[in-house]
Amino acid sequence: MILVGSCMSGGHPYVAVDKKALAPPKTAAPPQLRPLSASPPGSTPAAARTAEQLNAQRPFDTGPIRPMRPFVFSGDAEDRARAEDCLSQAVYYEAAREPLKGQQAVAQVVLNRVRHPAYPKSVCGVVYQGSANPTGCQFTFTCDGALRWRPEPALWERAQAVARRALAGFVDRDVGSATHYHAAYVAPAWAPSLVKTVQVGQHIFYRWTGSWGEPAAFTGRYAGREAVLTQAVLKAGDPERPAPREVKLAVGGEVRSYKVADPAAPGGVRGRVQGVLTPTRRQATPEEIQRINDHLAELSARLEAQKPAGPPVLGAAQPATPSAATDTPG
Repeated sequence: MILVGSCMSGGHPYVAVDKKALAPPKTAAPPQLRPLSASPPGSTPAAARTAEQLNAQRPFDTGPIRPMRPFVFSGDAEDRARAEDCLSQAVYYEAAREPLKGQQAVAQVVLNRVRHPAYPKSVCGVVYQGSANPTGCQFTFTCDGALRWRPEPALWERAQAVARRALAGFVDRDVGSATHYHAAYVAPAWAPSLVKTVQVGQHIFYRWTGSWGEPAAFTGRYAGREAVLTQAVLKAGDPERPAPREVKLAVGGEVRSYKVADPAAPGGVRGRVQGVLTPTRRQATPEEIQRINDHLAELSARLEAQKPAGPPVLGAAQPATPSAATDTPG
């Protein structure tokens, strides 16, 4: 299933897993997906009914599954090696015995998170997010001890092939913009709060509700630096969907409600999403701010040079003061 976590070793923020030191994986059912939040109102504890019964009662969304744009890795050779290793680990430890489609779906979810504004902007950052939390992590294999077990060579090579293909631009169209999944034999508390889209193999996939889960919202840019996993990443949990801000506008004599994109959201939500108003004003860049300050300093020096040498004479004409100039970013 999905969600991630990693352990820190020797004070270094990145954990390079020595695959030769790992033992064979357990063949028991994969670990559960850690609940992302408290059980939503109206949800039923899994103890009251079986997980399969609960999952069967939640219908799949009947809308179209929109495929994502290809993710083509753009980092250097060192980052590529680390990204491939982290993605291979996710594919292997989450879906080693799943059919090829199931493994491709897991890889797609990881890359979807890389590009979603709510998640880290590196492959390893997504895979190891939350791994330092005492109560769990995003991908459970990163904090439940699974990495102690040596991968089976044939299955590991298969996972590597899936990871390489995904980083080269392969798109799994079955899961679309899914950012979550869990095994079919568990019923996590967060599932009712998301859109249930499809089951591939033994995993059920979900996307965020509303525009937050549409491909147009995936505006995050890959940042590289795969070896740098900060405490902010290692201690982070899965984010809650931000509450949308709404405005009412009169359009053609009819009052309609519109959501307003929040430019302060993680990563900045600036993509054009249907039904969402995107503010046109943006924050000035450091270069623009410097240019404005240089311009104001130049203006002050010019005004200082225009001052009369002696004290002003009452009744004498004073030089005109230029109006303050403002340079604002478009």
